Amino acid sequence: MLINLNADLGESFGPWRMGDDAALLPLIDSASIACGFHAGDPEVMRATLRRAVAAGVETGAHPSYPDLQGFGRRAMRFAPHEVEALVIYQLGALSAFAAAEGGSLSHVKPHGALSNEACADVALATAIAQAIHAVDPQLILLAPAASALADAGRHLGLPVALEVFADRRYLADGRLQPRSEPGAVIHDPDDCVRHVEAMLDAGCLLSHDGRRIPSEIHSICVHGDGPSAVATAVRLRQRLVSGGHRLAGLRIVTGAAAG
Repeated sequence: MLINLNADLGESFGPWRMGDDAALLPLIDSASIACGFHAGDPEVMRATLRRAVAAGVETGAHPSYPDLQGFGRRAMRFAPHEVEALVIYQLGALSAFAAAEGGSLSHVKPHGALSNEACADVALATAIAQAIHAVDPQLILLAPAASALADAGRHLGLPVALEVFADRRYLADGRLQPRSEPGAVIHDPDDCVRHVEAMLDAGCLLSHDGRRIPSEIHSICVHGDGPSAVATAVRLRQRLVSGGHRLAGLRIVTGAAAG
């Protein structure tokens, strides 16, 4: 199976450090980089892009609600045209840094509450997809599998990659189980690997109560802010390769899926 391994990077801010980007970069195929609204600042954005380009890792934008204090994980109310502007603004900023470092963006992956709400809110999902399409219709929308966000991207003709999370449990409708609920976040790297393998073997999402949500799977995410992110990425990559999977960037994976 051709599949992608991604992580969210560039989530430090000023002197405050989040995650171990340097250790994760050699382990992943694609990096989604914070654009300054939930994490990241101009220096962090540029430095993260520089390291990713040097490592040969695909880079994409990780836009969010403007919520630095809440790390983008709090729901916020914006009109659809405001959401479009927020996403376009963040794509523009990261695209400029990518160009300055001799790279380019391959994809867009909404972060936190913006992504979670767009999984079920068609109007919000459409606003995000329209923003991406307005900037560059060739940008890949990296969206949660079995979501309204993925549907909105397809409807507008965007290339769409369907993502599952190694370190998160799912509800029966395919959405992520809220972090406030016990067991929603998987901390043990071996449990993360077993969770991913079960979904790949079944060819669907598996909810925490054993339900199956049919979906293709193109990409696996390891959240870069987790304390066991590096250990999880190491074991997951080793297991995928030993299991006969071929790991590649999103451009290759989505191209093969479309073909």
